[in-house]
Amino acid sequence: MDCFYIITNKLKDKDYAVTDEIRRYITDNGKRCILSEKDKDGHIISGSIPDEADCALVLGGDGTLIRAVRDLGGHKIPLLGINMGTLGYLTDVELKDFRQALDKLFDGTPDIEQRMMLEGTPGNGKRELAVNDIVLAREGKIRVVQFNLYVNGTLLNTYLADGVIISTPTGSTGYNLSAGGPIVEPTASMIVITPICSHALNTSSVVLSSEDVIEVEICEGRYGRQEQAAVCFDGAEQITLVTGERLTVKRAEETARLVKLSRESFMKTMRKKMKGN
Repeated sequence: MDCFYIITNKLKDKDYAVTDEIRRYITDNGKRCILSEKDKDGHIISGSIPDEADCALVLGGDGTLIRAVRDLGGHKIPLLGINMGTLGYLTDVELKDFRQALDKLFDGTPDIEQRMMLEGTPGNGKRELAVNDIVLAREGKIRVVQFNLYVNGTLLNTYLADGVIISTPTGSTGYNLSAGGPIVEPTASMIVITPICSHALNTSSVVLSSEDVIEVEICEGRYGRQEQAAVCFDGAEQITLVTGERLTVKRAEETARLVKLSRESFMKTMRKKMKGN
């Protein structure tokens, strides 16, 4: 690899000291380096993404890496996460090891994992991507929301709950896990549906094929009251749905392409990262 695109979380590296150190190491080894340009909201400016980049180095934590995947969208640039956060479950390299990691990238072509993503389309027709999950949850007053969940046009269940998590295998160790959902090997192809605090005896998760199409419909509240719910994509972009509106979720054509330098198995990584959490 000869050209590197650096995406920095400014909150983690306010003075760009770490970014500059990594940039110098790259250029001192005769390679090219391009720093990302971001707008006022911290998103990468789409027209500034270089086509010639062989690899994106993401400096931050899991959230920074997820945002970078979403911002890069259809660009097929593999990403390597360099952890400047806490848990760093998705990031593959600890900051202290960045030189050894870059040396491996300089000398050869690394393994690249393809992680499935989800796309969600609400009633307004605006498509959003998610690496981890799409969450529909109550909005406003603290009360449960009733919603119908359809799979391939057939009603699966009607839930009375705080919400529902629709997760990728990658996101199964996130909010889905906290809500009692199953852990899924991250390179698998499937969709996990987990209700949040369901007001029922049966609150089990449902695991679906990655080819299934899911629709969530907001039902009316008690006494015909109009309800509203928030839909959140990877904990970032949020929209509001009201009674009668639907959210359609399916597998996205795009994938998250993550550079893997570590030879540790998923199970070993999970045991190490999740210990005590």
